[in-house]
Amino acid sequence: MFKNFTLSLVLASTFLFLACSNDKIEDANSMISKDEYILTSLEKKQYTVKKEDSGFLLKGAEGKVVIFDIFATWCPPCRGEATHLSSLQEKYKDDLIIIGISIENNILDAKLQDFRRRYDATYMLVNSKTNRTLADAIVSELDLGERYPIPIMAVYKDGKYINHFIGATEEELIESDIKIALGR
Repeated sequence: MFKNFTLSLVLASTFLFLACSNDKIEDANSMISKDEYILTSLEKKQYTVKKEDSGFLLKGAEGKVVIFDIFATWCPPCRGEATHLSSLQEKYKDDLIIIGISIENNILDAKLQDFRRRYDATYMLVNSKTNRTLADAIVSELDLGERYPIPIMAVYKDGKYINHFIGATEEELIESDIKIALGR
């Protein structure tokens, strides 16, 4: 009888400690699976990005070029590229989606709104728990290492990798890849 009681106590303790683990559990609205990421724009719209083969697919953006801009609000080159990205978003509005993914943890929407205002970032900015996870996944796929420089722009069409840029990049170079991806 004492063996059964001891065994029951050990099992109950084990389940208690497993249930109270400090392991980080992702919010169900932030990450659907290991290869799917839910992004929330400043306008509170949600977008799903799925890792496919060697690329990333924004659901609902079939036929469009998608640029993931990995940046930080404190980064001078990131600030400088915002105007160029906004110009490209306006020029290719029906064929291009630019998503600004801040790598700053726990950044407030107000800080991103201020970045948008100050640097004319009129493309989509997202603020989600999965920002850093998605940024790290993109950078890993590009084989840029764990301590990567910013800004990084990764260009995809229909989930297929087109090109990427590191650091301050001239608008014309980015536009050239957009045109190639669109077959123009």
